[in-house]
This record gives sequence, C-alpha cells and structure tokens, in this order.
Amino acid sequence: MTEPLLDLRGLDVRYGAIRAVKSLDLHVQAGEHVTLIGANGAGKTSTLRALTGLIAASGGEMRFAGHRLNGMPAHQRSALGLVMVPEGRGVFARMSVEENLLAGAYLRRDRDAVGTQIEEILAWFPHLKRRFAQPAGLLSGGEQQMLALGRALLSQPRLLVLDEPSMGLAPTMVERIFEAITEVCRRGITLLLVEQNARLALQVTERAYVLDSGEVTLSGASRALLDDPKVRAAYLGD
Repeated sequence: MTEPLLDLRGLDVRYGAIRAVKSLDLHVQAGEHVTLIGANGAGKTSTLRALTGLIAASGGEMRFAGHRLNGMPAHQRSALGLVMVPEGRGVFARMSVEENLLAGAYLRRDRDAVGTQIEEILAWFPHLKRRFAQPAGLLSGGEQQMLALGRALLSQPRLLVLDEPSMGLAPTMVERIFEAITEVCRRGITLLLVEQNARLALQVTERAYVLDSGEVTLSGASRALLDDPKVRAAYLGD
C-alpha cells in the first residue's frame, strides 16, 4: 500500500479540560471515499477542524500529501489541496452566486477552464443558474449547500472534506446533494465525509470509521458496517 494522502496518528483535541478527540488514527488513500460517523458530540467535527487548521491539535501527528500539518496555518493547508465545506456552508452572504464560485478559483490561472467548470456546476445545480447574480444570503439552505460544494470543487481539491452536508435540509434537497456527492466520487475526487445520516454516508463511501466519545470504536468497509447489527441499532435506526 502506498503512503496515504491523509494520515492522522494519535490525534488529540482538547477544549480546556475536555478531551474531545482521543488518540485517533485515520487514513485516506488517494482516490478513496471515506466517512466518519457517530452520534452528536462524538468528536467528528473537532477532528475535521483540527485537520483543516481551524483549531490546534493538542497531540498526535497529521500528514497530508507528504507534508506535516501540525502548526501549519489553515490557508496553507487549503493551498495544498485540503479543502473543507464546513457545517453551516460558510458562503459569503453579500456576494453573488457568481462571486462565491469565483472565490473558489482565486488561486487558479486557467480562466477558460474555470469558466467551463462553472457551467458544469450550474448544469448540476440549475437552482444556482437561476440565481447566478443574486446575493448568496438570499438562497435557501439547500441552495447554499450546492453553492458551497461548487465553490469547493472550483478550488480543485486533492481531498474534499464535507462536514454535515445534509444538516437542516429538506429531504428533496438532501437527495440532490447526495446525487452530487456520488458524482464527485465517480470523478475520482478523494473524499472525507462527516454526515449525520449514517445510512446515506455509508452508501456513498467505500470505507468508514465509527467515532464514539472521541475514540474510534469500529472501522471497515462501509458495506460491511451497513450490515453490522451494532451499527444498525446505534446509527441506522434498525
């Protein structure tokens, strides 16, 4: 097996006296699609925030594409191709849909290719095409999630990290977002997904980690975890 694109070893995250993530080991190979599932408060978002540099890890080592991430500013991690769509979308509310999309491509110099990719994203998400010139703050939650995903794809991520993409969305919007995520996977983009809907997350990924109280309690093929009685009882409502 080649060196993982992403390799977390013994990751610890603390908030004062609270140890939110405990000696977590996680790896993602280039081209893999991996999900991290668990109950609210299990440490999933804390893991992603430490990975992307939004908070400091209190222990362990994080490596991405051969680079040690510990102590590296968030913008430098993004420049390496480590791109996250955060919970809550994080769109620029006063900027138009077009300006938000272009913000994802601000480091790119291939303007023609950017324009072609924007047209492709608008074909995926016709809602955005109809609102192209409108401020992003006027979009619905589902439309903002579409915009955040499109903006992230325009940055040409080596690893796309999605934090709770279905949070607060209507069922029809959840279905549309996961259709887009499935297409992202088909195109070979490496994915790390945190998602409250464990069934959907396990259906679109190849491998999974189960996090409980900050610790990995189970890992393996997503299909196998879908059939695991303990996982089904705890996270799938069966």
